[in-house]
Amino acid sequence: MRTAQEAKQFWDDRYSSGNYIYGTQPNRFFKEQIDQLEPGRLLLPAEGEGRNAIYAAREGWRVDAFDISEKGRKKALELAKRNHVTINYTICKFNDFEVEAESYDSIALIYAHLHTSQRREIHQKLIEGLKPGGHLLLEAFSKDQLGNDSGGPKNLEMLYDLYELLEDFKALQINLAEATEIDLEEGKHHEGTADVIRILAQKSKA
Repeated sequence: MRTAQEAKQFWDDRYSSGNYIYGTQPNRFFKEQIDQLEPGRLLLPAEGEGRNAIYAAREGWRVDAFDISEKGRKKALELAKRNHVTINYTICKFNDFEVEAESYDSIALIYAHLHTSQRREIHQKLIEGLKPGGHLLLEAFSKDQLGNDSGGPKNLEMLYDLYELLEDFKALQINLAEATEIDLEEGKHHEGTADVIRILAQKSKA
């Protein structure tokens, strides 16, 4: 596992390109799901260059985002300015981000990969941050992605297993849980056949 400084340097280097390396359009699964929800307060961890945050803000969501990359934040704020929207974007590590209890209508984890040693604890913190009735969306690479060249971590402990994620989110009502193969078209670093996991879940209203 990279140190926090190594991870920051990796992402700053990757986002230093003049182009938006994952494109400026929202992730397709994210867009499909967020379009069905009533806009409210949304959290986007590991948001990178801001493509999902800007889309959500345009649709009326109040968006909080965070990432470790200064370069990613800069590009996200530039994209927000071009689209005439405002987002609240913090530079922060997963471990250090303070999630206020029951404060988010939705939380979306779009390729927000956590090391197995941190994953469950952080997912629990995010569950606590959902309001009653709030929704969680996840799309991420599965362990089968190691055989593909369409992007994602090259460390098995940074890739996901469906049943481990279901255990992480067992406190929520699971509305969709699947491991599936898709064709990615999200810039040069997410392109081609990919093995992903998708989860839609909702916190009890009681």
